[in-house]
Amino acid sequence: MRKTIEVVGGIIGRDGKYLLGRRPPGKSQGGHWEFIGGKIEPGETPEQALVRECREELALDVVNTCIRTSVVHEYDDRTIRLTLIDCEPAPGAEPAALEHSELGWFAAEEMDALDFCAADRELLPVVLGGSRGGAGP
Repeated sequence: MRKTIEVVGGIIGRDGKYLLGRRPPGKSQGGHWEFIGGKIEPGETPEQALVRECREELALDVVNTCIRTSVVHEYDDRTIRLTLIDCEPAPGAEPAALEHSELGWFAAEEMDALDFCAADRELLPVVLGGSRGGAGP
């Protein structure tokens, strides 16, 4: 059995929409949309990892973090546990695409039509099924 890689993804909500990133060509899952995030480093909580990843990948400070759910997904080459965390941009903060080929704000009803990474797609029903106050519709 392979080791499970612990990763986080942010359900970054603002004005009833969610921030998603498209993975750049040439990277694993290139061209697919995902919730912004990355690997949890040793000693980090999932929330700390998300705050760090948003700074690294988006130059964005996020606030009001709250774990929503997680899923274990087996890709051909690795197994990941993706933990989704509700959050929102800090007041006045705007994201920049530092690691993604494209960023976009999408309403929940627009997400189903996007080409998501498989693990992220598994968690779409959680996002589409509703969210806590402040993070979306």
